[in-house]
Amino acid sequence: MPVSNSGTTRITVLADSDTRWKWGALTASRLTGGDPDTRLDGRLLRGRATPTVRQLEEVGVRADSLREVTAIEFLREVERETPDVIVLALVGGAVQAVLHGLARIAEDSTAPGKRPVVVTGYVGVVYEKLADGLLLRHGADVVLANSRQDAERFRAVYEGVGADAASVTEAALPFLGGSVYEQHDPYTVVFAAQPSVPESREQRTYLLRRMVEHARLHPGREVLIKLRSKPGEHTTHIEELPYQKLAKGENLPPNCRLVYGNMGEVLDRTDLLVTVSSTAALESLHRRIPTAVLTDLGVREALGNHHFIGSGCLTSWDEIDAGHSPEAAPEWVARQGVAPDGTYDKAFDEARDRVTELLAQPELPPIAPYYSLTTAPGYLPGILARHHLGPDGAPLPGAPAGDREPGPVRQAVRSAARGAYRHGVQRVAPVIRRMGEL
Repeated sequence: MPVSNSGTTRITVLADSDTRWKWGALTASRLTGGDPDTRLDGRLLRGRATPTVRQLEEVGVRADSLREVTAIEFLREVERETPDVIVLALVGGAVQAVLHGLARIAEDSTAPGKRPVVVTGYVGVVYEKLADGLLLRHGADVVLANSRQDAERFRAVYEGVGADAASVTEAALPFLGGSVYEQHDPYTVVFAAQPSVPESREQRTYLLRRMVEHARLHPGREVLIKLRSKPGEHTTHIEELPYQKLAKGENLPPNCRLVYGNMGEVLDRTDLLVTVSSTAALESLHRRIPTAVLTDLGVREALGNHHFIGSGCLTSWDEIDAGHSPEAAPEWVARQGVAPDGTYDKAFDEARDRVTELLAQPELPPIAPYYSLTTAPGYLPGILARHHLGPDGAPLPGAPAGDREPGPVRQAVRSAARGAYRHGVQRVAPVIRRMGEL
């Protein structure tokens, strides 16, 4: 990969949650091929899902620098010192806002065409808001697709609205890996919990009780409930009813436990991965671990398990209780970029070549998102305003300057506000909702 004049390729990852930081940082590593002459700067977009120190440590990715920023602070930092590559590991609206901000910076620059290569994509399975999310990411130089199936779908959306689809680049999830499955003793069943799927207390309690029942039916097995976050922490999605809270009303048998930690380390001891629709299913399939995607609550778009139709993994707790161990369909797995056949090592070659080609160009074309004041005058301004940007991508009047690090008092206020928000989501909102149902 070509480097800057300093002899080092500088990549900045802007992420808004722990899972997106994991995706962004590991994507950056895949794009450089582990080149030691690479500097990785991490920037965490300040918001409700900004990861805690524990969550960052659990991801296990180290950056040369790491700090919280607002979108405007990030753009001003880029304006002062332009990196070679920017990886936007953000929700779609934030990607669109940053793209317009970067486009404005490039337009105002005294060196036209000298701008960073911009890369973005998705952290996992794309099962909802396909068109909306994709069009909000249009304008990046590289839009990574995690599989052949996604690449085909992405190109179809862009071409269908008349947008340039050249940015779509087939790759894979950057965090797949680990040893090929071998049976363990004791046999271990792991349930990969999700913060927002399913949503209702009734359905989440149902799943918890089925795990407990399975542990009692099979006392020789370990049943582990793998949790995404500890109480008070947030991930990409809001979790109003964490399993930790629901488990307080259950008498868990000794062979049924709640666990935290890196998903890869948990999969090292897994014999059967059970989930509703977690991306952990793809990590499991990559290792050839038997994987069960639950149908107990239906096969529905709202749950995301419809994505696994044709996979051979759809099953129910009744079948699992009876000893069923699903076998994935090889053709389906191959189309998902999971590549258990050993080709995963080459999954990022196309993306790496694409970024290398762009870095080698003396000038890059202007950033030109599909959404503009011509194509979406009633939608785009609101997206940009959420990040204090005007329709032209410039900071709105009165936007925070972001010229210095916040002092200890301001940091304490931010921490308290974030804690109050999380308390409201996890404690107050469910109570109000139940009162409204009386």
